[in-house]
Amino acid sequence: MQVIKQDCKKEEGNDPKLPYTCYIVTYKVDGEEKYDLTVAQKEADLFDYYYDLYKKDFVTFKQSGGLANPKLWNYQSPKPVKPKGKRNE
Repeated sequence: MQVIKQDCKKEEGNDPKLPYTCYIVTYKVDGEEKYDLTVAQKEADLFDYYYDLYKKDFVTFKQSGGLANPKLWNYQSPKPVKPKGKRNE
């Protein structure tokens, strides 16, 4: 599980560039609703993490509007490996 963004606006979860495994988590801090964007493989992992963290202040989570493949999301191509030069003996 990975928290992408903490304490964000609810509208940020509607970005189609997010992976489709991204969830908008709603919880309360001092009576005020807060939102996190989180990526998780299983909803159970997400629930366990946030319930353990916030207990009764955990409200809900729902899938974001992301459409990107999670394997390709935030993908950076590997840097080319430079061949080592010959040793001078």
